[in-house]
Amino acid sequence: MSFDSSWLAWAGIVVLIVGGVLGTVLPALPGVVLVLAGIVWGAWLDGFTRVPVWVVVLCAVLAAAAWATDYVAALMGAKRVRASGWAIAGAAIGTVLGVFTGFIGLLFMPLVGAMVGEWWALRQRNGPLTLGGNHAAEGKRALEVGVATWIGMLVGTAVKLALVFVMIGVFVFAYLF
Repeated sequence: MSFDSSWLAWAGIVVLIVGGVLGTVLPALPGVVLVLAGIVWGAWLDGFTRVPVWVVVLCAVLAAAAWATDYVAALMGAKRVRASGWAIAGAAIGTVLGVFTGFIGLLFMPLVGAMVGEWWALRQRNGPLTLGGNHAAEGKRALEVGVATWIGMLVGTAVKLALVFVMIGVFVFAYLF
């Protein structure tokens, strides 16, 4: 009686792909890379007979597009309102901190981070807090930049998630049909 370990390999592939889908929205995991690794492993497992190399290449192109979209969308949102580098860094830090604060934190911490980053940049440019300063304008500017950066990040995540599901759909279709 021989032991068939292919089920164990497929369990690993499923773990990679599911972990990748989670990583598409959680910044702690390289989601797109994990999904692509699962697809490559699944195609390789049967010698690229059910899932040919061209399907893997198509999935790799989609993965590159998903990876680029994530950054481009956030930058476009930030660039639209001329956000500072501090706002973008703040949004990134807020995203990482959001992982530790649950779904609501993951959703809104990038907004808070971008606002704090832009406020910090304005403080550096305008000097310390003074009684005669235009704090309302600075707050409004920080909010504007934060919202634009946050919306860009949300759009980027949505597009990235859609591309990841297309990758999975292409792989499953090629494997089954």
